[in-house]
Amino acid sequence: MSGGVDSSVVAQLLVNEGYEVTGVFLNFWKDESAGDKSENRCCSLESLMDAQKVAAKIGTPLYTLDFSQAFKKSVVDNFLSEYAAGRTPNPCVICNKKIKIGRLIKYANSLGFDYVATGHYLKIKKVGKTYQLFKAKDKLKDQSYFLYTFNQAELKKLLFPLGEYTKSQVKKLASKFKLEVESKAESQDICFLSGAHNNFLKKYLTLKPGEIRILETEKKIGEHQGLPLYTIGQRRGIEIGGTGPYYVVKFDYPRNILYVANTWNDEVLYRKSLLAKKVNWLSDQEPKNNFSCQAVIRYGHKPVSCRVIKQKNNIYLVEFARKQRAITSGQSVVFYDKKRVLGGGIIK
Repeated sequence: MSGGVDSSVVAQLLVNEGYEVTGVFLNFWKDESAGDKSENRCCSLESLMDAQKVAAKIGTPLYTLDFSQAFKKSVVDNFLSEYAAGRTPNPCVICNKKIKIGRLIKYANSLGFDYVATGHYLKIKKVGKTYQLFKAKDKLKDQSYFLYTFNQAELKKLLFPLGEYTKSQVKKLASKFKLEVESKAESQDICFLSGAHNNFLKKYLTLKPGEIRILETEKKIGEHQGLPLYTIGQRRGIEIGGTGPYYVVKFDYPRNILYVANTWNDEVLYRKSLLAKKVNWLSDQEPKNNFSCQAVIRYGHKPVSCRVIKQKNNIYLVEFARKQRAITSGQSVVFYDKKRVLGGGIIK
């Protein structure tokens, strides 16, 4: 329970259904060097006070767990090391698997609880003997992309009560239940960043400036501040005055060169395929044969038809029906059968 509208409504819904509910407030890592701005938005003092008020109103106990060290090691350190290696990670995928949900499931099991429930927007259903994940009713809030990493033993322990609701319906429920959280603003960006994304990277990574060149002509047009500060397809932040716009299309790490192109739809930004590593299938079973499905290559991206082909060492080749723009290593590619999540992996 973060004190926000989603987890607060979940707690009340479960109490109404007759569950014996215990609330948990999680403390994550915060950037102490940021001074007064160091609070992690997910676990600020204000959030804790709101969660306490909601728990008292509902009549459930609320415990605080310190997950800060595990969060720093699994999420923040991985975030920095991925950027340093030239990849663009998705920390929310890692956090859900290793901390916010995965670690909490282990803790709940050790204390004898039956389930862990969260305010995520997606559906979970038992089909035969298999637990399956599906997209939420609210298409704009759907968070199924972030939860492809779980196995059957974990899925068995999860409840997602908001999968059948829209965000507007959840806010109305919060008002109906008199939880006094329906007007709270949502936290959208990466929770542990206290300021601009690149400022955080500049603080913790050793960055080396280098040349910016136009890919087609090799003409030097400026200097970059360090390759980890850029991502494929990016326009903002390249900071070349007078000309442009420019879009990041390629990194040359051995020579420390950032390559750009002049147009948003430059052919070099498009790829017909990708390789995925660390692939997880929610059913716990690898597909027997190569198969067709839909793939999402970043959060909010529209699903596109593709063919998934097994390679060696748990690497999969994903071939798209049409070329995709700005496929980015480090991001997750998630596979769907219409609304059902099949699994996913990290773009290699």
